[in-house]
Amino acid sequence: MASILHINSSVRQNGSLSRQLGGEYVAKWQVANPAGTVVTRDLASNPVPHLTEQMMGAYFTPAEQRNADQAHTIKTSDALVDELLAADTIVIGAPMYNFSVTSGLKAWIDHVARAGRTFKYGANGPEGLVHGKKVIVFVASGGVYSEGPAAAYDHVTTYLRSVLGFLGMTDVTFVVAEGVAMGEEAVAAAIAKGRGKIEALAA
Repeated sequence: MASILHINSSVRQNGSLSRQLGGEYVAKWQVANPAGTVVTRDLASNPVPHLTEQMMGAYFTPAEQRNADQAHTIKTSDALVDELLAADTIVIGAPMYNFSVTSGLKAWIDHVARAGRTFKYGANGPEGLVHGKKVIVFVASGGVYSEGPAAAYDHVTTYLRSVLGFLGMTDVTFVVAEGVAMGEEAVAAAIAKGRGKIEALAA
């Protein structure tokens, strides 16, 4: 059965273009896949905890050696990894905040980047273990960062492509709605461009 893991990281519940466009894609997917399943994780309304020393210690302790506190601490991370591994398609809403991803999305990445579960170290270095996934990332930014003098400030698409690829997810498509702080016409143009990309992806 086809499945989607839909991750929203915008702190805005209303007026968020990453939420809007990501939701529109998921809705089209559900029409085309009526028997499919969608798991939604909202990192703003239901944030995951940021890393702590205790969590890090639990990550690197073999399961059979973890004490009760470590076993409890690692439950959230295990659940997030299970969700990721179970999905065929990962849809991520990733607005740009201060040139990078939201702290909520970074926290999610810190939970799912797990040695032994989503990547491993071998004789040739690290190897991603999350294969066969299609990833679609919906990015929204107030300025224009895909080209021009501000391109060097884009630490959303560059970071996500790197970290997802590190985990083995190389089929990554970015749908970018940019320049949305530049007036109503810019917002309308960004939405139209995003919807055009969604139509192509859903075809």
